[in-house]
Amino acid sequence: MIHITLGPIRYVNPKEDQLGRDHVGWDPAMDDEALFRANRGCWVLGERAEKEQYALLSADGKVRMAIEIDRLVPVAGGRKAIEGRFLKPGDEVHDAYVGGEPPVAAHRNPIAYFESPHDARMCHCGCGESVTTGWFLIGHDQKALHARVAKIGTVREFIDWFDNTYVEPAAE
Repeated sequence: MIHITLGPIRYVNPKEDQLGRDHVGWDPAMDDEALFRANRGCWVLGERAEKEQYALLSADGKVRMAIEIDRLVPVAGGRKAIEGRFLKPGDEVHDAYVGGEPPVAAHRNPIAYFESPHDARMCHCGCGESVTTGWFLIGHDQKALHARVAKIGTVREFIDWFDNTYVEPAAE
């Protein structure tokens, strides 16, 4: 799980901010939507972040928000922003962390990673097995890929199909 420690609110120039925000950080007056918008990025996130399912935002010695990560998107300068949704009361991860003390000790870097019992998810190949890091059990990414190739035909036929259907995203 990703843990992000926030500082106090500070104002930024929306024309210079990669996400067009006018402020970042924590303020007690922020509602969940404002807290998420202000702090979903732009973070220096390592390779491990790509395998994480949740992020926590902490400020002033308490966890303020739990986020379910859909994906991490690149922004300028090698930084990343979180796309996903903030969790609400009744969600297991929210209820386990929000309002409590941060699960990691404070340190200089605002980004930390930790193991959580809430990290388990089903292997993305569809086998029904549980994984705690990444999206697949070892080797199951290849199993899933080859199962999909087989639905098209041979590897060559899959490549032809892909090249004929994939549309390159427009440059921003």
